[in-house]
Amino acid sequence: MNGMDITKTAYIGIGSNLGDKLDNCLRAIDQIEKISGVRVTARSPFYRTEPVGIQRQDWYLNGAIALSLHISVRALLTSLLDIENVMGRKRIKKWDSRIIDLDILIAGDEVIDEQGLTVPHPLMHKRRFVLVPLVQLAPELMHPTLGMTIGALLARIPEEGQSVEPIRVV
Repeated sequence: MNGMDITKTAYIGIGSNLGDKLDNCLRAIDQIEKISGVRVTARSPFYRTEPVGIQRQDWYLNGAIALSLHISVRALLTSLLDIENVMGRKRIKKWDSRIIDLDILIAGDEVIDEQGLTVPHPLMHKRRFVLVPLVQLAPELMHPTLGMTIGALLARIPEEGQSVEPIRVV
């Protein structure tokens, strides 16, 4: 495969709202660091975030990481799904509580719309729990299809119903 020598920066959203949420997120990052052709280059702080799109659910812990990517986005997705499965993620219904959620937000300037893989993430520009951590890593990052920076996208979203609170890591 020719794309192996092309490095791109990818951003991954990480979330959990079951069990020890911080430990779940940190364990997932440890596993991501073991993927061949992937290097974690930056980590956002974690935030306590209000569930979006569903009622009566425990709040999430969300963060984001930046990756130096030397593999295809599809191969990255396969590895992330494997990590979710090994950690015990059950996909029963959409927006259900989850032990871990790993989403590819942006991968360089790639625009992908395939079965099971859409990059940039189709809802990221509407979600404070995605954009607040991401803006910590790359406020000037340009969204590949919307033509706006992550900081500008975040500024457009009202906080109502999408509370994002920093946590103190002891």
